[in-house]
Amino acid sequence: MRSKIVAGNWKMNKNSEGTEALLVELSAKLPDTEAKVMVSPTFVNLGSAVRQLQGSKIEVIAQNMHFAESGAFTGEISADMLLNIGINTVILGHSERRAYFGETDEILKKKVKAALAKNMTVMFCFGEELEDRKSGNHFNVVESQLKNALFELDQSVWSSIILAYEPVWAIGTGETASPEQAQEMHAFIRKTIAAAFNQDIADNVSILYGGSVKPGNAEEIFSKPDVDGGLIGGAALVADDFIAIINGI
Repeated sequence: MRSKIVAGNWKMNKNSEGTEALLVELSAKLPDTEAKVMVSPTFVNLGSAVRQLQGSKIEVIAQNMHFAESGAFTGEISADMLLNIGINTVILGHSERRAYFGETDEILKKKVKAALAKNMTVMFCFGEELEDRKSGNHFNVVESQLKNALFELDQSVWSSIILAYEPVWAIGTGETASPEQAQEMHAFIRKTIAAAFNQDIADNVSILYGGSVKPGNAEEIFSKPDVDGGLIGGAALVADDFIAIINGI
């Protein structure tokens, strides 16, 4: 049975003091929930966050990683480095990594395989641009992103994959896909996975929605049958907002 998940992507926000303070507040206010709760501080604060949340129900995850085990890759972080400090889950393919840092489907395929080879959990992000949505090409774009990065994987690793659909036009813009639009795409994603692999994998993979989820719309979005939670951006930086979103699941 697939998991309900609420994950906070903090992006390039919060210094060490701010990270500690937000984690203290989240820990104190965390509701009794069956959903998995995850937060992803910046790389420089991951180790301290893991130590601070030891014994907590909140999992600390990474925002990115390189596909190589080691080497001359200035500024990059490997899977082994993350595992060494207690990080077991990594976000890969976020739209900002694709747009600002040139991460292609081919690069992401290598990253996904590298993480899975180390028995990490991968939260794989994908989604269409505004022009794709307006032209009616959004289903083709999403299917292509999934196919290019994930369809060569063995069926056995899908228990270590979380999917995060993020319509790029609804990230940080204040725009949000309607609950019906989110459900339509999530159902399409599940159908696509079933066709490529099998229905069991499709039924058991968690698919998160990542597009300007807020306390005011979380419950309605999360109520849709194929939406298993959210990858939260800006609202994850405010403890009360993030807690309200968790309560919405």
